[in-house]
Amino acid sequence: MAIAIIAIIVIAVALAAYGVLTFNGLIRHRNTCEQAFADIDAALKRRHDLIPNLVEAVKGYAAHEHRVFENVAEARAVATGARGPQAQGQAESGLTAALGQLFAVAENYPDLKASRNFIELQSQLSATEDTIQQTRRTYNANVRSLNTRVQSFPSSVVARLASIAEGEFFEVEDGPEREPVPVSFDSRS
Repeated sequence: MAIAIIAIIVIAVALAAYGVLTFNGLIRHRNTCEQAFADIDAALKRRHDLIPNLVEAVKGYAAHEHRVFENVAEARAVATGARGPQAQGQAESGLTAALGQLFAVAENYPDLKASRNFIELQSQLSATEDTIQQTRRTYNANVRSLNTRVQSFPSSVVARLASIAEGEFFEVEDGPEREPVPVSFDSRS
């Protein structure tokens, strides 16, 4: 009888220890996801801060392109107001498309493309885009890890009891940035 009670106590302690360790691991994964998303948010803020300067540089050369400037401003406003991975992913897709229009306008102005200010802004934006891609990959890897733990048995039981939900991936919507870039070998350009 004493052996049965000891066995029950050992099993209960082992289950409690497993529950505590699993809970702490899930919390650690969730916090890592939140930190990685904060890194994305910081990179996106940097991108949003660069855009007005870029627009002003292009405006100096192509003041008559009002619609393009309005599109960029509207897309930036939507992007800065978006909250959560899904909403931010959609908003950033729209902003990327608007920036594509802005760079298309800039292509028509050789003096602008040669401007030191424009080149510097373009370089900073490119570096920021690289940072966004890197932080997005890190965030999505952390979300994948969290989701695997939340979905796998027996840690899924602990996650359900602790109300720890799956993370949301940060994905760029399908759009022009996912279409192949046209390449032309025409010597007339």
